Amino acid sequence: ISFEAHLMVEKPDLLAPLYIRAGCDLITIHVESTRHLDRSLNLVRDEGAKAGVTLNPATPIETVDNVLHLVDMVLIMTVNPGFGGQAYIAAQERKVAGLRKQIIERGLDLDIEVDGGITPGTIAAATRAGANVFVAGSAIFNDPDGPEHAISTLRSTAESVA
Repeated sequence: ISFEAHLMVEKPDLLAPLYIRAGCDLITIHVESTRHLDRSLNLVRDEGAKAGVTLNPATPIETVDNVLHLVDMVLIMTVNPGFGGQAYIAAQERKVAGLRKQIIERGLDLDIEVDGGITPGTIAAATRAGANVFVAGSAIFNDPDGPEHAISTLRSTAESVA
């Protein structure tokens, strides 16, 4: 079992070590939250955890070109961070596809995670674009048939197009 912390904070270097000591295996840091992304990612790795980098919808994938060798995962936000229940931003699929192409061309082994608006109606397109890790909140907790049904539906939909 893996425990991931998505640090949606300013100054992640102060908090990352605390999350790692609390048991996090993977820490994701927003590109927009730190002046020295390379240093922040190396801090996470030096503390013994896997490192990930997160991009908000308006942030281009080029901002992570020079740190992809340091990360185990790239998280692409498919909503603007802030609150649950937002609509999926389909335009982020181009970013996912471009990143997946770059990962393949460079021979890297990275996960692409998407977070925001993931539902049975959006997970297939995100999967086809190249995402292989998904964060779903509202789709799971608002499913009238319960979370088990929601997770099963999401998983089977993603697997059917993978």
